[in-house]
Amino acid sequence: MSESNIQAEPRTEFGKGAARRIRRADKVPAVLYGHGSDPIHVTLPGHDTMLALKHGGVNALLTLTVDGTEQLALPKQVQRDPIKGFLEHLDLLIVKKGEKVTVEIPVHLNGEAAPDALVVTEHSTITVEAEATHIPEYVEVSIEGAEVGTQVFVRDLEVPTGSTILADEDTLVINVTHAPTAEELEAELEEAEAEAGIERDEAEVEEGEAAEGAEGEAAEGESAEGEGDSEE
Repeated sequence: MSESNIQAEPRTEFGKGAARRIRRADKVPAVLYGHGSDPIHVTLPGHDTMLALKHGGVNALLTLTVDGTEQLALPKQVQRDPIKGFLEHLDLLIVKKGEKVTVEIPVHLNGEAAPDALVVTEHSTITVEAEATHIPEYVEVSIEGAEVGTQVFVRDLEVPTGSTILADEDTLVINVTHAPTAEELEAELEEAEAEAGIERDEAEVEEGEAAEGAEGEAAEGESAEGEGDSEE
């Protein structure tokens, strides 16, 4: 697990306007919290922070220097612009060396399964407990030559010493099934289209019946009004 050193600046301006000014200066507003301390509002260099998150992954360990004091931190929430992808805001959790933390790490597949096999990832991440300074970047699963019927459970996963997987050992992670042929895919498509057509026809029938019912009620109402007028 890589560690990145970032020079942080104390932040005294708050609100949307202040955040926009910070981002225009290619910086990122962030908040440090944890260990019972008051939240520390800081500004981080945008480019360096982006690289740190890119290289360190979702559990990048950051060493922040704030007013000459170093703080170790892990990203807990990263907000990005949905279109341009730049960093908008970070929530960072203060950690200490030797401290255990609970995080999600991705499952990486290695190798190629048998030609007629379809590999289904039932869980793309796994929850682990690890030392804050030794979080595994991922858990690797080999599917080299895996035949149809192969299954990988939590009990089959291996993580580095000092890390513990926090999941039921019988949880299915990888399932290797039969890869459908072109004919099977075409048959499934035709079946889906047929079902969609039946549902559409049923909906049209229901709409027609509802319309007929509404017209009938309207006609009965008009007839009742006519009878009332004739009696008067």
